[in-house]
Amino acid sequence: MTDRQAIFDTIAAQVEPFNKKGVALSDATTFQGDLEWDSLTVMDFVAAIEDEFEIIITMNMQAEIETVGQLVDAVAKLTA
Repeated sequence: MTDRQAIFDTIAAQVEPFNKKGVALSDATTFQGDLEWDSLTVMDFVAAIEDEFEIIITMNMQAEIETVGQLVDAVAKLTA
């Protein structure tokens, strides 16, 4: 699945249970700033994304991913 919009939609669906504030998602939405996630929430979410797409997101990649758009791009690269 390399269609960026499909990846975004899947990630958005995965964000939903964690999106306590009902933040509208865009490529620019940040996990810590906009969604106010702590590191434990981020780790749980990354695990869910890895399971969903059957990929491994390394700690180095995780450290660079701050926005929904960056995560979509990372998933697209890993599933290409």
